[in-house]
Amino acid sequence: MAKKKSKFMCSSCGYEAAKWMGRCPGCGEWNTMNEEVEVITKGPRGAFQHSTTATKATPIIQVEVQEETRIATEMNEFNRVLGGGIVPGSLVLIGGDPGIGKSTLLLQVSALLSNQGKRVLYISGEESVRQTKLRAERLGVHTPELYIYSETNLEFLNQTIDEVQPKFVIVDSIQTVHHPEVTSAPGSVSQVRECTAELMRIAKTKNIAIFLVGHVTKEGQIAGPRILEHMVDTVLYFEGERHHNHRILRSQKNRFGSTNEIAIFEMLQGGLKEVLNPSELFLQERSQGAPGSTIVASMEGTRPILVEIQSLVTPTSFNYPKRMATGVDQNRVQLLMAVLEKRMGMMLQAQDAYIKVAGGVKLDEPAIDLAVLTSIVSSFKDQTVRPTDCFIGEVGLTGEVRRVSRIEQRVQEAAKLGFKRAFIPASNIGGWEFPPDIQIVGVETISDALRESFQNL
Repeated sequence: MAKKKSKFMCSSCGYEAAKWMGRCPGCGEWNTMNEEVEVITKGPRGAFQHSTTATKATPIIQVEVQEETRIATEMNEFNRVLGGGIVPGSLVLIGGDPGIGKSTLLLQVSALLSNQGKRVLYISGEESVRQTKLRAERLGVHTPELYIYSETNLEFLNQTIDEVQPKFVIVDSIQTVHHPEVTSAPGSVSQVRECTAELMRIAKTKNIAIFLVGHVTKEGQIAGPRILEHMVDTVLYFEGERHHNHRILRSQKNRFGSTNEIAIFEMLQGGLKEVLNPSELFLQERSQGAPGSTIVASMEGTRPILVEIQSLVTPTSFNYPKRMATGVDQNRVQLLMAVLEKRMGMMLQAQDAYIKVAGGVKLDEPAIDLAVLTSIVSSFKDQTVRPTDCFIGEVGLTGEVRRVSRIEQRVQEAAKLGFKRAFIPASNIGGWEFPPDIQIVGVETISDALRESFQNL
């Protein structure tokens, strides 16, 4: 006989409580505790089926390691983020802002897989079959191995998977799917946890690769309990700005590959197109000869990308100067301006500073410090740097330029795009061969870099 159990859970962090309260003790948010009723049946169900056979612990030296079988699509950028291809039996979660292109990406991937003769089941809980068909027509998807199903009931989803026997399943989205034995609303903490656990069981027992689309919160995090990201094998974020055509697919967690890789796409009328040379995309609209503009060679995973950093430093009309940054950490900008004031004697207390990474890219590695600092000085002094100069290096609080990783790949990318000088840390010189078409300038301090960059500083 089924029993009902009532509890209160926080919709923000998943904290469980025995009674309702105004403020969640877990995350401190107000009015996030919701009542949820779970139906407890006799015997385990779904993902909570226990094994009846006891297993024995095995010494790690006796465990045989086998390379994971991967299925590669014709979309090389997508394969790169996943670590080389799709692993059968894996559960992949893709999150992103509404309208960013998550459904478009997965529908294109479904078409590529079905064209290889592999059956794909696309389950849409937010759109009807006709709406999905209209998107497929726009993308030019015509293949008999791609099945479309519009349903949110998990039991019907499981039955359809048994009938169709697909190799790949896309669930769009996990927040719309509900378990009929859980009485809470779809998208609640209990529903998301139960449905994800059941889909994980289906993926592992039937060796089916399942992709889940997840909604995101205002802060950009995947909505629902944090355990959702712990349960899946891979977490991907699809990022981009509405005013730019390019999109970035970034790996946040990957049990079968690196988490440092990104894939860059361009959103066109006919769908997403791979960007094989991102540096040319980000530099194609660069205004040469303008004060405040510098170029940095940043690493995104194993790929070097050249990006333009722009600064605008202007006298303030307020008591406290404004500091705004887009694409870089604002605290990093304030730190670099403090170094300039202390080590170079530049009076920036009465200056507003606006820093932006052109193209909407977000950079968070220390190797961009030298380029950001040089860009600020260029705008403050109203002097331009050479358009063929590239800046790479981390800046310390004492004004030293510190070593960075993968310097050879960064310099080679700059040389390939026609840059003639590369400012790098002096400690990075040695142990590798310089490209013949670019001059390497090793600097130990920011004063060395600025002296070489500007004529009348």
